[in-house]
Amino acid sequence: MKKLLSPLAALAFLTVGNLALGDDAKTEEGFNQAHTTWNELVGKHVKPDGVSYPAFQKDRTLLKSYLSELAEVSTTDFNTWSGREQLAYFINLYNAATIDLVLEHYPIKSFKDEAGGEDGPWKLPFVKALGKTYTLDQVEHELIRKNYPEPRIHFAVNCASGGCPPVRNEAFTGENLETQLEEQTKAFLSDKTNNRLRGKTLELSPIFEWFAEDFVKKSGSVEAFVSPYFGKELKKGSVTLKYTDYSWALNEASAE
Repeated sequence: MKKLLSPLAALAFLTVGNLALGDDAKTEEGFNQAHTTWNELVGKHVKPDGVSYPAFQKDRTLLKSYLSELAEVSTTDFNTWSGREQLAYFINLYNAATIDLVLEHYPIKSFKDEAGGEDGPWKLPFVKALGKTYTLDQVEHELIRKNYPEPRIHFAVNCASGGCPPVRNEAFTGENLETQLEEQTKAFLSDKTNNRLRGKTLELSPIFEWFAEDFVKKSGSVEAFVSPYFGKELKKGSVTLKYTDYSWALNEASAE
């Protein structure tokens, strides 16, 4: 698999709004690229079976502080970061904002159905970044997918639902992003609840249907993208592709 963001090396610049983004720009020293606060929060409150929202609620002041830290990043400083640091910023922003919106409405059974009003949580303009206010949809589709040709982000951004790849229990960082995205992808595809090979039938999460164009651009087809993660079993011959059911239940950890 090609290294992360290699397509950026072939392009002089990409734009987010009016921003010019370069992959080999110098890191700006003022921002904490380790995302220490977020790393602490998810390290404490993300469990093997989901997110402990009651415990997260007790640390919401710290979460708000981290979101403020992200919001204070200027476009000028952002443009000095490497492409990996920029992408790690957006992934952490998306996940932190999503959890904060869950906490705003908690307790709930479904993020999709019970947060964000009539249009749902993804259309709500509340995510502050780079001097503007965005919806979660805008962060994912306009800021991330439009500018960073990396399909593995679909296993990193989290929609607070059972069908989504799990929240990572550490912050994404530019330094470790390649390893982290690969680990997220392997973990999700090895989860037989959402992805499995049954004889000649390949059953995959609807994520691969919704964002098929991203996987096709990367590997030529969805089957080609997932093939390395299934090993020889998938390479023996053609398969029939089907999609599994997607759970919109809140990705909440079991009560301790």
